[in-house]
Amino acid sequence: MTEILVTGATGNVGRQVAAGLLAADVSVRALARDPETAVLPEGAAGVRGDLSAPGTLEDALTGTDAVFLIWPFLTAEGAPAVLETIARHARRLVYLSSSGVREGAERQTDPINQLHADMERLVAASGLEWTVLRADTLAPNARGWAGQIRTARVVRGPEFAATAVVHEQDVAAVAVRALTEAGHAGARYVLTGPQILSRAEQVRLIGEAIGRPVRFEAVPVETAREQLLADGRPPALVEALLASAGSRPASDLRTTTVQELTGTPARTFRSWAEEHADLFR
Repeated sequence: MTEILVTGATGNVGRQVAAGLLAADVSVRALARDPETAVLPEGAAGVRGDLSAPGTLEDALTGTDAVFLIWPFLTAEGAPAVLETIARHARRLVYLSSSGVREGAERQTDPINQLHADMERLVAASGLEWTVLRADTLAPNARGWAGQIRTARVVRGPEFAATAVVHEQDVAAVAVRALTEAGHAGARYVLTGPQILSRAEQVRLIGEAIGRPVRFEAVPVETAREQLLADGRPPALVEALLASAGSRPASDLRTTTVQELTGTPARTFRSWAEEHADLFR
């Protein structure tokens, strides 16, 4: 193993992947548009590059053996050129996908799952030794409620189907294994937390973590759309975020994949809320 390139290292999952690799004494390059100003895990080498401009990735990839890929766009339009560039340098690729992807479906239930399904097909055809991590709802998505909880103790938003919310450190721990160990090529791992939780239950657990009552108040999708647009969110992103509010079916999906691959049971959302309590106070 030489060096591993991590995309999204300033974000929730990518940062944990970089930190996990560094803890395992693996050299990490963290891709950033502006590495001089990016806040990266200590020990990671910031390298300049932009996934929207594949030509900028050549230097960042030279000498790397593996890549952890988070795709930050709403379409897979630019992905073939990026994957081709990665394949010229690296041998192994781990891609962060979604547990909502339905195997073999002609069309997925919403735009975000469709994006991941499209990306998975491209990754599988890339010629790389690939592993796909199909993560359930990520616990740090709850960070978006911090402002409402701090000011009003009420989270207002559309209702989504309950899911087995997964801790980002568990996703990262599996990613580190797939990036550094043999035996994961061609695998699609579905990663979930141990409990299926609604938004109201997640909000309640955050309230318990901060020692104050907090509640969830469901609002119509149109109300949520108006608020997101008023907040300045791009219309295409708003539609993608809200599409699954009415289309994602209820699920009782829970897997033991995290424990099987890491030897440690998946963390609970309660533990995540307690770890991040200061964010909501």
